[in-house]
Amino acid sequence: MGDLGLNPIKCPKATVFCIATGISIYPEKAYLEGLKIVTAATQRISPASLSPAIKSLNYLNQILARIEGNLAGADELIVLNHEGYVAECTADNIFVVKKGRIFTPPVSAGALGGITRRAVMDLGEKLGLPIEESNMTRYDLWVADEMFLTGTAAEVVPVRELDGRVIGEGKPGVVTGRFMAAYRDLTNSTGTPIFG
Repeated sequence: MGDLGLNPIKCPKATVFCIATGISIYPEKAYLEGLKIVTAATQRISPASLSPAIKSLNYLNQILARIEGNLAGADELIVLNHEGYVAECTADNIFVVKKGRIFTPPVSAGALGGITRRAVMDLGEKLGLPIEESNMTRYDLWVADEMFLTGTAAEVVPVRELDGRVIGEGKPGVVTGRFMAAYRDLTNSTGTPIFG
């Protein structure tokens, strides 16, 4: 442990924090009915300022967006990047199903290339439902047939509403259900992992 300052050389021995508790971001009802989400006015920090490949404890950006969501009565928020493209949610990655194709924002848009995101993309290949990385606008989300979010604590959770607009039929769709079941099977299996 070093003294006050930002120079890492002053801290020759790193400290690791472990939290031993169960985590659950969303209630069971969210998985059955889907989430209500909104778009935040708070933008994602530019990848030029902080690489989205780095998962850090700097969550101020997400906290500011989360405050907006609390005021709007939303379960989660879409966060846009400085160019107006969808980056991710405050705690989850986003996937959109449109006309049988599945899309997710690329890491270059500000999305965290997390483990769960990668596992779901690999599951898509195994299910014959390949996932394409593509820059998306809010309009692309509003006209989606289905939408789901992924994250370590969230796993795979459907979205029923975005910005007051009903997504698809306003309930978890068939493709989303396939990913939910496949991810549940993956995390409950003792076999060989599908991702490296």
